[in-house]
Amino acid sequence: MNQDPVVVVGCGASGVHFTSSLLDKGYQVVLLDVGHAGEQPPMPESSFDELKARLDDPVQYFLGDNFESMVAPDADGEYYGFPPSKKYVFRRAPELKLRSNGFSPLLSFARGGLAQAWTGGCYPFSDDDLAEFPFGYRELAPWYSTIAKRIGVSGTADDLQQFLPVHDGLQQPVELDEHSRCLLECYDQNKASLNQRYRCFLGRARTANLSAPMEDRSACNHCGRCLWGCPTQSFYTPAITLRKILGHPNLRYLSGHYVTHFEYDDQGRVTQLVTRSRQEQAVFRVGALVLAAGTLCSSKIYMDSIYQRTGQIPRLHGLMDNRQIMMPFVNRKLIGCVPDRSHYQYHQLAFALAADDPRDNIHALVTTLSTALVHPLVQRIPTSLRTALRVFRNVRAGLGLLNVNLADRRSERNWLTLEPCGTDGQTRLVIQYVPHRDDRKRITSAVRRVRKVLRKLKCIAPKRMTHIRPMGAGVHYAGTVPSIEESARPTTDSVGRCRDFENLYFADATTFPSLPAKNLTFTLMANAARIASLAF
Repeated sequence: MNQDPVVVVGCGASGVHFTSSLLDKGYQVVLLDVGHAGEQPPMPESSFDELKARLDDPVQYFLGDNFESMVAPDADGEYYGFPPSKKYVFRRAPELKLRSNGFSPLLSFARGGLAQAWTGGCYPFSDDDLAEFPFGYRELAPWYSTIAKRIGVSGTADDLQQFLPVHDGLQQPVELDEHSRCLLECYDQNKASLNQRYRCFLGRARTANLSAPMEDRSACNHCGRCLWGCPTQSFYTPAITLRKILGHPNLRYLSGHYVTHFEYDDQGRVTQLVTRSRQEQAVFRVGALVLAAGTLCSSKIYMDSIYQRTGQIPRLHGLMDNRQIMMPFVNRKLIGCVPDRSHYQYHQLAFALAADDPRDNIHALVTTLSTALVHPLVQRIPTSLRTALRVFRNVRAGLGLLNVNLADRRSERNWLTLEPCGTDGQTRLVIQYVPHRDDRKRITSAVRRVRKVLRKLKCIAPKRMTHIRPMGAGVHYAGTVPSIEESARPTTDSVGRCRDFENLYFADATTFPSLPAKNLTFTLMANAARIASLAF
């Protein structure tokens, strides 16, 4: 390694934890980012209900200046609407142009990346999940523990541990809300049947939320403001790690930089990085370059770099995302009860449905909705608005939303490429995704199995309200430069080193050779820390 710094692109979940680990080893790091920033949550001492009463303009805070957080009533409508406080997360960089077919991409240029709007699920990959990776759980487990201790993860060993390996660094789970407690009790009463007949296992979710204070962060105070932005920092986002490392003497953090491409010499060594900052070009010398901008953006930088030097347009195959199915349900035991808002609002329970091939296991997250936006659900109730509101008020305490995730595998039919646009060498990212041939069959089977499990748990899941999200909505993008043992191209080795360029590394999900039915953010952080520790 020469004396030029390690340059890291992107300060999302992968970038900040790669950088933090590299700083711990004494490296000089330049961290580049567009860096859109959000505002601090108002009145941090107030609960959800108190905030509604005390804000001068609660409608503006909860729905936006122009009601932009309203979800329009249409047949393909979503159940989640992002509040105004999270809009900065999805604000595009004007330099990025894209065209997609069969894929609905979300990108982030925020400080902290897409995980500024995540729901905190920390689900380690098991050996079955890592079957196609060039390393297994044993090699990754120490880094899961490192990240758990760094960010604060709550969870416990229970019936899910065969799917979610138990690592060090876990805090005790946060206190269950009444709805989740009711579901867990019903599961315990019917465990034998659910385990054996339905191959369903239920337990406490692993969440990036503190049940005990850690450093300068307090424990969850159950204020009910999770969706709107945790006011106490008990809920982890990557911006917390970024703030922590900003004062490090070996770090140079520069926001406002959109990376266009890197330049390399005849020996395949990256020499410098080119960015646009305030419409002007900037160049950074590189000792090693680490792309951690997310699969779509990291892939575009890689392809643009080859295009700028050779004029050839690459195509990267194997794009993946989790197919997600949203299933609203009502717990019959809680109909007519008063909803409990003073609890952690994201998922507290998780399901696993075992498959004959463990790579096809189904995972689902249970979210109670006592402080979420209500109109996306109300408008889907097949009655008049007045009746729908009356029904909603009566069932709200027992209302839940199951987010069902299906695994994905790399396919030659799913790819990224570029197309020139304009006269100044700019390109447009082109995304192509064709669903797998058995996609409809998998969805139908998963919905049928989950509905049977919900009935066993004394819950009702209306068929007409099940929503199959479009590919891309899962935001678990992966797989275009996979990490494999064979020295094919374009690929990386087991520590993210690109086989085409000796000092180029990928530290995000670009390298994942397969995608289990799990939130990948926790594994992104752990793998980034592993790469920083083993490759440098």
